[in-house]
Amino acid sequence: MIKNEKIKAIEVHLTGIDGEDLGIVPTVEALQMAKKLKVDLVCTSLYSSPPPCQLISAGAAKQNKQQSKKSDKPIKIKEIRLTANIEDHDYETKKNQAERILQSHNAVLLVVKTQGSKESAKAKTMIEELLRDLQSSGKAKTGIQVSGKQSMVQVDPLS
Repeated sequence: MIKNEKIKAIEVHLTGIDGEDLGIVPTVEALQMAKKLKVDLVCTSLYSSPPPCQLISAGAAKQNKQQSKKSDKPIKIKEIRLTANIEDHDYETKKNQAERILQSHNAVLLVVKTQGSKESAKAKTMIEELLRDLQSSGKAKTGIQVSGKQSMVQVDPLS
């Protein structure tokens, strides 16, 4: 994030304090406007011409920077393994474990190990049931993938 005098562009696409579009303005004029309103001129992207800039109060700029750092944290994928023949209590335990992982903003890879073609159909229905149970915490990123010895699906947390 580049602020105030460090912005080297001749003109900028300016957005006001309340989000109103002020159009393309010479950088000198934008800096004068920022000083007059006692706010910072912040460039949000250097990859376009003219670069988009915003008038932001000093406290809001700090808060935006902190939030962008939090959102840059990569999502971890945690794997939970099950078998097609699982007891109800074990199913509940695995479901609760998946919910905890999703609530901590990490993704879950549900993997059901199978032996034979009968179990693969059972595994698919189990994953569908798990997806219904986890609907409040996350949504499926991929479809249910059924391969020879396992069925799997990735569930991402709701934002």
